[in-house]
Amino acid sequence: MTTDTPARLLQLLSLLQTPREWPGGELAERLGVSRRTVRRDVDRLRELGYPVQASKGSDGGYRLVAGKAMPPLVLDDEEAVAIAVGLRAGAGHAVAGVEEASVRALAKLEQVLPSRLRHRVATLQTATTALTGGDGPGIAPETLTVMASAVAGREKLRFAYRSGDGEASRRLTEPYRLVSTGRRWYLVAYDLGREDWRTFRVDRVSEPFATGARFAPRELPTGSAAEFLRRSIRRQQETYEVTVEFEAPAEAVAARLRGWLGAPEPLDADRCRVRGATGDPLEWVAVRLALVGCEFSVRGPGRLAQYVRELGGRLTRAVE
Repeated sequence: MTTDTPARLLQLLSLLQTPREWPGGELAERLGVSRRTVRRDVDRLRELGYPVQASKGSDGGYRLVAGKAMPPLVLDDEEAVAIAVGLRAGAGHAVAGVEEASVRALAKLEQVLPSRLRHRVATLQTATTALTGGDGPGIAPETLTVMASAVAGREKLRFAYRSGDGEASRRLTEPYRLVSTGRRWYLVAYDLGREDWRTFRVDRVSEPFATGARFAPRELPTGSAAEFLRRSIRRQQETYEVTVEFEAPAEAVAARLRGWLGAPEPLDADRCRVRGATGDPLEWVAVRLALVGCEFSVRGPGRLAQYVRELGGRLTRAVE
């Protein structure tokens, strides 16, 4: 039970800043006080300028709505660390225009973080590395924001979608989770028109609109959005075993590929080999290998060698 009123108000504000409606009984249980005390605390927040909206009903619910000005955020230790780490990762992520904003926001946040939390952020960042780089297609930040809000608020989401073969459609979904693979973002959702679970590449989504209609979450067949996406991609894509030899030291190639296809194997001081499986289109693989910036030889598969040969011919003809 939180007996200190200022501390309790901060805890209440922290709960209300999550995008959902909180029943009065649940807030009372979380804070260890009576429902009457919750109502008084809500009134105090309103007096301080926080736009808390109440709904009628047997239990009554509260939520923080948009106001004329953004109130100060109240974060606990775990939330502050998570945001700081996320902002650091944002500089290299696949969201168009977010890199610079991430740096500015991170600078402001780390300035006010207690030293113990700054140490935790630095330790976590040092101990982790991204599996893939953020060199996938860009996404408008507002698109991702609308979709994330619909997921958090359990609101049906409508959007236009363009499939891989260019076919356009309109979808009405019950969004379940957003999943990032590093290069791309995906939405895992129940498609009401197809009456089945689907994955959607977010860079192919346009005109996302949260309808405001709530839904009761369904049980995902795999139990995990990440696992569902993994199986979906595996079904849709052919996997290729790629072997490439580079005329460059292993550490130089590793810095350019950043873990993609696996770690380079040194052949000698000036050469290395990369072997691994990928489900990426071979045309994209050919371009990605060329961007390493050194001489290389494709040892397999044969189709990749053909794409590299065609790419080289097009580039040569472009400057003739």
